[in-house]
Amino acid sequence: MNTLLKTSGILILILLSSCRSKTQEDQHSRVPISTVTREIDQEEEISSTDSISVIPIEHASFMMRLKDQVIYVDPVGKVQAYQDLAKPSLVLITDIHGDHFSPELLEEIIDQHTTLLLPRAAYDQMPMAIRNQAKVIGNQQDTLISGIHIEAIPMYNIRDEAQSFHPKGRGNGYVLEADGKRIYISGDTEDIPEMRALKAIDIAFVCMNLPYTMTVGQAADAVLDFKPKRVYPYHYKGTDGFSDVEQFKSTVEAADPNISVQLLAWYPED
Repeated sequence: MNTLLKTSGILILILLSSCRSKTQEDQHSRVPISTVTREIDQEEEISSTDSISVIPIEHASFMMRLKDQVIYVDPVGKVQAYQDLAKPSLVLITDIHGDHFSPELLEEIIDQHTTLLLPRAAYDQMPMAIRNQAKVIGNQQDTLISGIHIEAIPMYNIRDEAQSFHPKGRGNGYVLEADGKRIYISGDTEDIPEMRALKAIDIAFVCMNLPYTMTVGQAADAVLDFKPKRVYPYHYKGTDGFSDVEQFKSTVEAADPNISVQLLAWYPED
């Protein structure tokens, strides 16, 4: 692991915007946000398995190392949260809402070697200055970037009252495959058949917050169906507070001891 991950005393200042886009503010209730200063603790905040390491930033934003590549997933917040991290070779964007997509921040944190992979709806809101680094991918399409095979998986709401949050076809979840490992990133989704149909997933990042995604019970039931080897609950703060990820962990591991649930500090202020 490089000197970045060995260094204690990394200060992160995050201002996380709510789960809503500029064009859909009337549809999304504002999730409480916070300004956070914290020191990353290597034991708690960095999770490693084989050649994969994960650094949570907050809510839906994290950094991952895979196949010697630095990947940012849905980076949002203040630039200070990223200034001590390695520059990304790849940025994955799942959707247009403010807790997943910040065009202004992207201009600050990428360099000329970064590839941006994102759905069409997000690309259409990209600054012209960095559009030439962006590649559009739609549901059930795939691509190969720096030796990583990436497939875009649907993410959407099923409940009638929630379909305006994440209509089918607009946003992407992702499955990344490299070095014999398959990693699933759910994005904002409910308990959809496309998630349950996943096969041979080694690591899964699974959301669970209402009213935007799914309940703890739905998430646990889906995970027990597609059986990833390791699960990271993330994106679990909703309008009424936090989902019970401890309950998620106990439910999943009691039903299937072969699935390991890893709880990281996605909301450091709490």
